[in-house]
Amino acid sequence: MQRPLSPAAWVNSVPLLLGLLLCAASEEYDYYSWQLDNFQNGRFYSKQSQCVDIPSDLQLCHNVGYKKMRLPNLLEHESLPEVKQQAGSWVPLLAKRCHTDTQVFLCSLFAPVCLERPIYPCRSLCEVVRDSCAPVMESYGFPWPEMLSCSKFPLDNDLCIAVQFGNKQVTPPPVTKICTQCEIEQKSETMRVQLCASDFVLRMRIKEVKIENGDRKLIAAQKKKKVLKAGKLKRKEFRRLVLYIKNAAGCPCPQLDNLNGSFLIMGRKVDGRLLLTAIYKWDKKSKEMKYAVNFMFSYPCSDTMSHGTGGHLGSFR
Repeated sequence: MQRPLSPAAWVNSVPLLLGLLLCAASEEYDYYSWQLDNFQNGRFYSKQSQCVDIPSDLQLCHNVGYKKMRLPNLLEHESLPEVKQQAGSWVPLLAKRCHTDTQVFLCSLFAPVCLERPIYPCRSLCEVVRDSCAPVMESYGFPWPEMLSCSKFPLDNDLCIAVQFGNKQVTPPPVTKICTQCEIEQKSETMRVQLCASDFVLRMRIKEVKIENGDRKLIAAQKKKKVLKAGKLKRKEFRRLVLYIKNAAGCPCPQLDNLNGSFLIMGRKVDGRLLLTAIYKWDKKSKEMKYAVNFMFSYPCSDTMSHGTGGHLGSFR
């Protein structure tokens, strides 16, 4: 049986990979066909593949440790624009530092190293990342997606990518004690990803904040509410708008220290409740905020981590 591979072994120990060859670096793409082993319920994949440079604007994987990736990737994305769009939804998860191997796992699928034979992550790698990161995702209302179900990946005694940096969660920086939903930086790229991943987006004033069953409960003021993205939000919910910040009773949220003015609110509807996933002070002078909101109106969003986020853009009357 073959031992699980490390990312360093992909590039630095090529002879040990049973004769697998790295794609030659050249001005033109290198083409050759390949087939997956009998991997996912007997499904064979035989599309012609190409070896391409990992683009610098593929934020999820541009610094993963190797230079070239294979297209189509292991999630069946066939072009770089598609890869970048779909991978963008996962960038915020890296910033949460939920596990040291998060990038290794995700990039093995979104930007697989360019070898003649595709190398999947081991099931154990998927499991440690899932166990550490799924609770973080759930705080935003995102379940661990079916496309990353760990049962789909090979056991460790097969040729696969193993756990690299340990089985424990990363220790977050000691200064980071702000509620997860309140610590997202106000950068246009980050905001755009969050906007696309949300079920609904609102501009609103907040009348009151309460603590309820370990969550923060936000009660919207009746006036000056505007829906920027409706998604699953119903008219009756909008009229009496109540949102919850999950597991946020004991952590600070600086944006809520002063309830004056309006807020940009993003959220998801989960089990009948409206969960807040990100909150910003509305600032009409902010170029970052203006650019992100305008982007949402002008371009389609990825649905990699969202479920049915479509809806009309505008305000209820």
